[in-house]
This record gives sequence, C-alpha cells and structure tokens, in this order.
Amino acid sequence: MPIASAGCVRRYSRAVARRTGRKLLQFDRKLGVRFVAGADEAGRGPLAGPLMVAGVLLDYAHLRDHRVRPLACLNDSKQCTEAEREELFRAVVGCAERIVVRAVSPAQIDREGLHRSNLAGLRAVLTELTPPAEACLVDGFRLGPRAPEHRAVVDGDEKSAAIAAASIIAKVVRDRMMRRLDALYPAYGFRSHVGYITPSHTAVVREVGPSEIHRRSWRARAYMTDEELEELVRAESA
Repeated sequence: MPIASAGCVRRYSRAVARRTGRKLLQFDRKLGVRFVAGADEAGRGPLAGPLMVAGVLLDYAHLRDHRVRPLACLNDSKQCTEAEREELFRAVVGCAERIVVRAVSPAQIDREGLHRSNLAGLRAVLTELTPPAEACLVDGFRLGPRAPEHRAVVDGDEKSAAIAAASIIAKVVRDRMMRRLDALYPAYGFRSHVGYITPSHTAVVREVGPSEIHRRSWRARAYMTDEELEELVRAESA
C-alpha cells in the first residue's frame, strides 16, 4: 500500500475540517434567524487559573460567500491543534458580529463552586449578546430562568458554529492568559500545561505549595498530606 505524503495528509485533513465547518454552519442556519449567539467555556478541569467563558454572536445575513470562508474549517476547540486554534481564533474575530469574554477567578470558583460559577458566566455572556441575538445556544447546560431564552445543545461545540466559535475564543484566550501568568509564577510550568493537572505540576505544588491562582477547593493529590496520599495509593492498589 503506498504511503501518503505529508502534503496529501494535510490536504485530506483540511477537506475533513471544511466538511465539519459546513455542518456546524448549517446547524445554525436551520434555526431560521439572523443573529445566533453561542456560549461555551474553557478550563473546567485545571488545578490553577480561571474558568474562561465566551459568547460569540454570528450574523447570518452577512456570513455569505467570501465573508464566511474563514469559518470553513471551524471545529470544536478540543479537536484542534494549538496552531489550528490560533488560526480559527483570528477567523472568528474577523467574522463575528460581537464577542464577549469573562474570566471566572479561582477565588470565585472556590467560594461558589465550579458549576454555579460556570452557569453564572454563561448567563452573563448571553445577556450581553441579547439583543440582537434571536437564538441563544449553550453547550450542554440549561441556565435557569434568569438567563435569556436559550437552547441547551448536547455536544454543542461539535454541532453549532456559534458554540464552536465560542469554544475557540474561550480556549485561546485562557491559554494565552496562563502563558502570561507563567512569568509571574515561573516555578509551576504554566507555559506548558496551562494549569491542568500533570505529574510535574502536582510535584511542584506538593513541594512549594499552591500559588494565588490555584483552586484550593479541588480535592487533588497535589494538596494531600503524605498520609492521605499513602492511604489513597493503598486504596487504589487494593
């Protein structure tokens, strides 16, 4: 069997991405309205850093022909490489009618809980986009009666262009912030893991303690005493 060249693989990957982008855009267009808002977040799982919530408003009266082409490869941020996310970030910024981003601090997460903080952030960004948003889409969550009228779309960042665009914005903005914070907290390696739990991150926190931007409410190995950790290891190996 012949081996595909790197160029062929890249062309195939972009063709697949374009089909994905078209599917996402078609989902939103089928709603039959002009202004579609999508909301999503990045950073639910990390040990350190903020939860970043983003809302993106797309104007489907203007997203036609050459104006929509930059979104042809739009995809869920989790399905993209860092370079692809940066490229899509520029595309979304160039095509969106409006973008709203909110950072939820580790202190707020510790005080109010991750889920409540996330819902509050999603409500806030959709409220800022409504009006003119006629349809509001959220990745997976119902936001309660205080939010604008909205639709919770399960796996929405894989179905809706507006939600996928919000996922790209939230992820890129958060990663950039964490890499800048690496200069303030150089011991923790934020530039490489952007606050997520890794063996090296856990080891540093256990050695020097958490920073001001660590989430203290997480029950993580990094915060366990030696006795608690030994008990956990015994339980896992039993």
